[in-house]
Amino acid sequence: MERAERIKSVASATALELSGVSRAFGALLAVDGVTLSVAAGERRAVLGSNGAGKTTLFNTITGDFLPSQGSIRFFGEDITELPPHERIRRGLRRTYQNSQLFRGLSVLDNLYLAVRGVGRRRMSLLRPAEDHPARSSARQLAHAIHLEEVGDRLVSELSHGQQRQLELGMALAGAPRFILFDEPAAGLSPAERRELVDLLKALPRHIGFIIIEHDLTVALQIAETVTVMHRGRVFKHGLPAEIETDPEVQRIYLGGRHG
Repeated sequence: MERAERIKSVASATALELSGVSRAFGALLAVDGVTLSVAAGERRAVLGSNGAGKTTLFNTITGDFLPSQGSIRFFGEDITELPPHERIRRGLRRTYQNSQLFRGLSVLDNLYLAVRGVGRRRMSLLRPAEDHPARSSARQLAHAIHLEEVGDRLVSELSHGQQRQLELGMALAGAPRFILFDEPAAGLSPAERRELVDLLKALPRHIGFIIIEHDLTVALQIAETVTVMHRGRVFKHGLPAEIETDPEVQRIYLGGRHG
């Protein structure tokens, strides 16, 4: 990155800026001209029914899919054409609807790999010592997500809620600047959802995020602003209280109720 671009990136008050982003799959336009701006440190929810284009939008932001049209800027830098690993290096993280964990490894091993994956010499084959900085970082992450007591357990032995907590910890590896959460509360019990809400609320304020979530009780507790999508387009922006009571949102997405 050029020096001027670095200065612009650091000084930018906008974490994520999408301008006319579209993504087509043949004749299907999954994301259609989405323009939105998310401030540094902002906590945004993206809502919409199944097929609204939410996850495809995430995939274009992370580089899993390149947009068919439009541009994406991250802290002032144009990342539209960058591959996913370069976006990760710049501090962009995400979680997925389906688990991306190593089920045959322990909690601490998963966190260690997450830390090494975003650091230098991540392909080293040398076995790390217990006092290796990445090991220390893994233990700190386990404490932050309330999994220190099960650090040595295999992921396959964890409850679904604990696995979701672990995914959050892996997304926090390597000092991220912005995280995309794709339905983190899916399949959780009421108690596990409360734990998730507490963890997300406790994230450092400098880390902004967007959360896709079908459970509005979770999303509206966490989000400061809400974007509603419909048929690949931005349908409405607003504050959580405005979106929750909006009759059009209730009719189209909630069927007059939510929960």
